Amino acid sequence: LMFFRSTLNLFSIIGFVMLMGLVTKNAILLVDFANQARKEGMERNAALLEAAHVRLRPILMTSLATALAMLPLAWGIGHGADMLRPLAIGIIGALGVSMLFSLIATPVVYSLLPRANGVSKKP
Repeated sequence: LMFFRSTLNLFSIIGFVMLMGLVTKNAILLVDFANQARKEGMERNAALLEAAHVRLRPILMTSLATALAMLPLAWGIGHGADMLRPLAIGIIGALGVSMLFSLIATPVVYSLLPRANGVSKKP
């Protein structure tokens, strides 16, 4: 938003809430696939690499589709676009960062969690 000299307003905050849903969905796709591969007997790191490889395309498709849908608003095309421009700019900018974050940070955190490593504490 600062790069495009836009403001943080109600619409840009709504965009960030929408982004939380997208990033969560991406992380759930990765972790769910890795968990399924682990249940089938695959080693943790191999399951994470396979999950990132297989789920890369769906994550890219949803992120790019959302970003491309926001381009007319970001350019200020259409009725009410001036008011919604901060929403579009915030979503487009944060989608790239969040996509990389979910593809890199989620597997790292997953590999560091004790329960994901097969270690569970039972009373």
